[in-house]
Amino acid sequence: MAEKKETVTYSSLARDIKAHRFSTIYVLQGDEPYYIDKLQELIIAQALDESERDFNLDIHYGDTARVTDVINSCKQYPTFAERRVVVLREAQLVAKQAGHKDDLNLFRHYADKPAPSTVLVICHKEGDLKAKEFIDVLRKTGTGVVFTSSRVRNDRDLRSVITSYVAQAGAAIDVKSVQMLGDYIGPDLSRLFGEIDKLVLLIGNGKSITPELIERNVGISKDFNNFELEDALRTRNAAKAYRIIDYFERNPKNNPVIVTVSMLFGFFSGVLLVRASKDKSPQALMAATGTKSQWRLEKFMEASRNYSTRACVNIISYLRECDARCKGIGSRQNEYALLRELVFKILNSQ
Repeated sequence: MAEKKETVTYSSLARDIKAHRFSTIYVLQGDEPYYIDKLQELIIAQALDESERDFNLDIHYGDTARVTDVINSCKQYPTFAERRVVVLREAQLVAKQAGHKDDLNLFRHYADKPAPSTVLVICHKEGDLKAKEFIDVLRKTGTGVVFTSSRVRNDRDLRSVITSYVAQAGAAIDVKSVQMLGDYIGPDLSRLFGEIDKLVLLIGNGKSITPELIERNVGISKDFNNFELEDALRTRNAAKAYRIIDYFERNPKNNPVIVTVSMLFGFFSGVLLVRASKDKSPQALMAATGTKSQWRLEKFMEASRNYSTRACVNIISYLRECDARCKGIGSRQNEYALLRELVFKILNSQ
């Protein structure tokens, strides 16, 4: 049996599944579909040989499934196999049937005494599964595992996800490459991990992903990207900053201004926190800025020597204004014209 926890990490759950330590019920819920899809695929692959799937794998879909039918599938015995696997995909689409409340809480009856030879997988992709009675039974009996798959909420978490995935794939990656992938692809984990898999396949295990490799194979410029724009503003290099904006305007599909503004907001917020912190020790500044990277902290500190506290406060205001205007609030200007104006204001902030 998998470890009895209300929630578990993706890595620990995948490790249990690969070791054939199966739970009888899996609730895979949350707003990040990547991990939900990967886990249900892994359960099927590990629980059943390909030759066993014709008779022992039942897949139901939430827009047409009745919970009672899913439960009946679970109660059937395996055919020439050790176990059955029953999957309910898109469980968020399961509707309450008129007259007899056919909803996900009906699983509470099955969870109280599940079939030991069946692995039930419920995939719910729009937040937490709203079936308190069912979840309460899982908690009480320990017959199931609940995994919550959450979207990456900020750039710092995204950088951590990229670094961790690359390490698990047996490769290394430098800070600039992480920033390039994060800025260009964003939190679309399916696409992001697919690109990383491609890069690791090209270089082989034990090697490092570099900006040059990304530029050749993913289509991101190593010299004209948000990371380099941040660097130009940090050092008040106006010529470099405007060259990058010119490049962005020629390649708008890969360089949306709204992403650039968001990245700069995060950077200058960190600079302001460094300026405002009374304790200037590295440990205190890393805690204040929320970074675990000494390298990143050094960038904040360098920028704090080039921008006063007043300048940082003004820059935060300029960034908020630009963000609103790029979204059409109070302006119909071209977004790259707005970005040029923003950069001019940043560079001339005192």
